[in-house]
Amino acid sequence: MSSPVLTTSSVVMCPHGGQVTLTTANSVALVQGSPALLVSDIHTVAGCPFTTPVKPQPCLTVRWMAGSTQSKVNQTAVLLQSSVGICYSAEQIPQGAAIVLQVQTEVKSI
Repeated sequence: MSSPVLTTSSVVMCPHGGQVTLTTANSVALVQGSPALLVSDIHTVAGCPFTTPVKPQPCLTVRWMAGSTQSKVNQTAVLLQSSVGICYSAEQIPQGAAIVLQVQTEVKSI
């Protein structure tokens, strides 16, 4: 089933409420005036409050597991609303899946 393409205008959060800053190496493919995100993009997280009983372990980055199987920019898959992004701490400990809150709805892919 098709899913909306993620762009720099999408809204994504870490599972603890931190805000993900969406930037991309893509400057070619625009969706409603915003660059489409690529599976190779690594995004930063700000404001994650997560702590363990031992020390703070906030989410700092998001890396994506897979993108579109049909839509690519310079041979790199674009990200979809259904793509899974994993949030990581500074020690590269997985902290959970990123949550996509808002996307554009005009352009979809598989």
